[in-house]
Amino acid sequence: MKGKEFNKYYTLLSLYLAQSIPMSFFSTVIPVIMRMENYSLESIGYLQLIKLPWIIKFLWAPLIDKTSRSSKQYRRWILSSEFFYAAVIVSIGFLNLQTDFITIIILMVIAFTASATQDIATDAFAILILKEKERSIGNSMQSAGSFIGTLVGSGVLLVIYHYWGWLPLLHCLGLFVLIALIPVILFKNHAGRELEKSRKNISPLEFIHFFKQKNIGGHLILLFIFYSGIIGILTMVKPYLVDLKYDIKEIGFISGIFGTAVGALMTIPAGMYIRKKGVVKSVWIFPILGLITSIYFLGLTYTGHPLYMIYIGVALLWGTYAMSTVFIYTLGMKIVRKGKEGTDFTIQIVITHLSSLIIAVMSGKVADAITYRGLFAIEVGMAILILVLIPFIFKPDLYKQNADT
Repeated sequence: MKGKEFNKYYTLLSLYLAQSIPMSFFSTVIPVIMRMENYSLESIGYLQLIKLPWIIKFLWAPLIDKTSRSSKQYRRWILSSEFFYAAVIVSIGFLNLQTDFITIIILMVIAFTASATQDIATDAFAILILKEKERSIGNSMQSAGSFIGTLVGSGVLLVIYHYWGWLPLLHCLGLFVLIALIPVILFKNHAGRELEKSRKNISPLEFIHFFKQKNIGGHLILLFIFYSGIIGILTMVKPYLVDLKYDIKEIGFISGIFGTAVGALMTIPAGMYIRKKGVVKSVWIFPILGLITSIYFLGLTYTGHPLYMIYIGVALLWGTYAMSTVFIYTLGMKIVRKGKEGTDFTIQIVITHLSSLIIAVMSGKVADAITYRGLFAIEVGMAILILVLIPFIFKPDLYKQNADT
């Protein structure tokens, strides 16, 4: 791997670490604490609504594209968003989780808005600095950064929170965000791909035109359903472990550290496989893994839940989710219009987030109503549905121009 290529990958890895560690902490620590305080699974599911900014971020993506004519200008958006993100995180640290819960939730939404803005700019930045052949590995770095962030945020920090408490941990999180920005501040390998000045004519409703592309319907359906066979399990796996009588430290290690470490490791072979085979030949692999995972968790409910089976299930779950993410990111980069990189990629990822949010919110209600076994059975059905629909909704000609990458 050449030095310039490595520099791109390292910079992207640091950017996704910067946004994902605090997000993972907020979305993991609070649900576990809520469950230990006997909040219902339905309430925990509704907490996922704090991620709403990531669902509606396509609304301001055209503004970021309109004001950015080079990767350097996207970098300015990245830095300003992350500095604000760090400031909000530090301010949350001065609040009490028990007495200021509503205020903390509001500030979390604000922080997630800043993070979503950074994500729009980072995705466009990645598309511009990566050559076509580099994108699958680049997306491995993107996905790995997210999963390493989840490992630290939902595993290591969950354990540290148990010992240190709220205030010092939040201040450390804010400092980490700033430190993780150093590689992008120093990044000099801008590809010289200055963008056309017509970009200034981008409409605030530019995202609407994305949906008018030929044969785009099947692609959109694929994005919407791709994670549906595992996302409900992923949402409820920590409450599931709580109900199996595991304590906070054990949950932090099993799912937060071990599970996400597996996910981070599996992003690399996924990227290499996609780079070698292309997205057209790879489309079946990851849904099949999703079906295997959902069947495993359904079968797990008929056992005595021995510890080794828990570890196998968690490894399957996080590994499958990580590899699927690399595939979706790489697929999404193939369906972006020149000059609208941030808008088009954001729309596609928002579709996956929207689907995941709907399933996440419903998963708690379903598990409350028909138990975890019923939820896992529904996930098996969703995984089968994906495989049935792929021949009808996946149109190889849509990706043909880049089929060799």
